[in-house]
Amino acid sequence: MNPLLRPLAGGLIVSCQAAPGSPMDQPDILAAFAMAAQQAGAVAIRANHGPNIAAVSLAVDLPVIGIRKREVEGFEVYITPEWRDVEEVNGAGARIIALDATDRARPGPEDFAALTERIHAELGALVVADISTYEEGMAAAEAGADIVATTMSGYTPHTVGLLEIPGPDLVLVDRLAAALGSHRAGENGGVPVICEGRVHTPAHARAALDAGAYAVVAGTAITAPTWIAGQFVQAMKDRWPSRIQPG
Repeated sequence: MNPLLRPLAGGLIVSCQAAPGSPMDQPDILAAFAMAAQQAGAVAIRANHGPNIAAVSLAVDLPVIGIRKREVEGFEVYITPEWRDVEEVNGAGARIIALDATDRARPGPEDFAALTERIHAELGALVVADISTYEEGMAAAEAGADIVATTMSGYTPHTVGLLEIPGPDLVLVDRLAAALGSHRAGENGGVPVICEGRVHTPAHARAALDAGAYAVVAGTAITAPTWIAGQFVQAMKDRWPSRIQPG
C-alpha cells in the first residue's frame, strides 16, 4: 500500500476551503482551520488554490489533498481542470491531487486518464477521482485513479435530484466500495472509496464508514462559519413572535 494511503483508513479528512469573498478566504485562516482539525484527530486536509495549499502544508503534519477550482469558459468541469492546475497544486505541497472525473467534457488536450498517467509518471503523486455516479467511479478506477471520491454526487446535471435527500450519497458509497474493494485498498487491486459531499453531522460520517467508505471528508459543517451560523438562524426563524404574550 502507498504510504500516503495507510494513514487515511477509517479517518476524517477535513476540507479547509472558503468561498470567494468569504472573510475566511485567507491562507493564514485556512491554515488555522487545518491546525485545529489536526488537533481534533483529522487524518488529512483537503485544500484549494496554491497559496492556501502552501499555507496548510506548512501548518500541519498531515497529507494534503490539493485541488485548484477554476472555471474555464465553455466547460462545466472546474476542479483541477488542466495540467497547469495540477502543477500549481503539486508545487504548493500537495502529494495527493484531486481531479474532476465526471463524464462531462473537460478542457484539453488531456482527459482524466491522460492527466492521471502524467501525474503518476512526472510527479509521483496520487490521484483522487471526484465522481458523481457509479459508472464514473468504475471508469476512473480503470483509468488509474488511486482513490475514488463521491464529491460530485448531486452536483452534475444527471445527479442534481440527489440534493433533495439529506446527507451524503451512501448508496453510491456502498456500491463503489463493494465493487472496488475499498476496505482492501492496496491488496488485490482494491481502490479506496472516500465519501465526500453533504457530510453534515457525525452520524453521517459514521454511516459512511458503515457503508464501506475508506475515509470521510467533511468541510462545510466544520470550516464554514457562515453556513453553520445560518443553520441556527434558520432553525430559530419566525419563532420569536410566537412567544410574545398578548398584553
